[in-house]
Amino acid sequence: MTTFINNLWEITTELAPWLLFGLILAGILHILLPSSFVRKHLGHGGIGSIIKAVAIGVPMPLCSCGVIPTAIGLKKDGASDGPAVGFLISTPQTGLDSIFVSAGFLGWPFAIFKVLSAFVTGLIGGLLVSFFDKPKEQDEIVESCGGGCCSEGHQENVKEEVSPKIEKEKSKFSEMLRFSLMLLSGIYVWLVVGVILAAIITTALPEGKLSEYGWTSGITGMLTMLAISLPMYICATSSVPLAASLVMAGMPTGSALVLLMAGPATNIATIGAIAKAFGKRVTTIYVLTVAVMSVLLGLGFEKVIQVSNEHMGHHHTLPDWIKTGSAIVLITLLIWFAIKDLISRTTRQKF
Repeated sequence: MTTFINNLWEITTELAPWLLFGLILAGILHILLPSSFVRKHLGHGGIGSIIKAVAIGVPMPLCSCGVIPTAIGLKKDGASDGPAVGFLISTPQTGLDSIFVSAGFLGWPFAIFKVLSAFVTGLIGGLLVSFFDKPKEQDEIVESCGGGCCSEGHQENVKEEVSPKIEKEKSKFSEMLRFSLMLLSGIYVWLVVGVILAAIITTALPEGKLSEYGWTSGITGMLTMLAISLPMYICATSSVPLAASLVMAGMPTGSALVLLMAGPATNIATIGAIAKAFGKRVTTIYVLTVAVMSVLLGLGFEKVIQVSNEHMGHHHTLPDWIKTGSAIVLITLLIWFAIKDLISRTTRQKF
């Protein structure tokens, strides 16, 4: 238990500064690049619109559930399926918060390759949809992700994000802070679960233990990780400590990339919502693109970037006082969100 608590604290201190920094940058991006701009500049199809949609989607901090209403909003506003699906594939795989957390835990080569992978996968998916899917009348629009993959609080936040923004007399700083806190409140449950699972794995599996099992290496390990991650809801940010712990235990880095690509981009609820909004053909292209590209890029990462497991894992590059202070701030915020949710649910049950 002592070892578990120590690992839990160490993972939290490694995660906190990068997560908080990424959330602040996401808030700045929100001010500079509002959702109305996203919808306005995507056009009605073509490679230019797909590239623009993917480029906008990569830094946006939306999860696989939260991106659904946004992508459907693009479709409602006249964007073709190609740009919408490119946005749908690339956005949940990464985000400014996830990028910095990935760099902190797995190093900048991994983080940069992950960003490029999200861009390439989204671009290919969008192009395939534009090529194979014939124009058709608007499908029934799904306003929520369905299947309960988000907490109720996060669904409210998503609706707030995709609905027309009401002009408020707020300073840019307060708006940035509000948006950053909104993002954290949407993922805090999965963040806690991810950190706890990472601490359990770190405690239970000695460093390098997984490398003793042949099935964890190469294509077999990647396909196993793909089968696990495709149906599950995994947040792009909170899954990073989990992947880092598996890497420290000996899992190949390519398999970690598969987990961090396929997990956030797909889950059963998301697939169902896409099928209802875009149709079966688009959904098939979407799932196959994520599955095939995650494995190919996982193999490519291990071939192109020769990074051994001992150079991965928790990167101690920041002063202890920054990590400790950030961890205290993060834990305080997590407790605050938990109390608010508890009070909200208790109040609803009374009425």
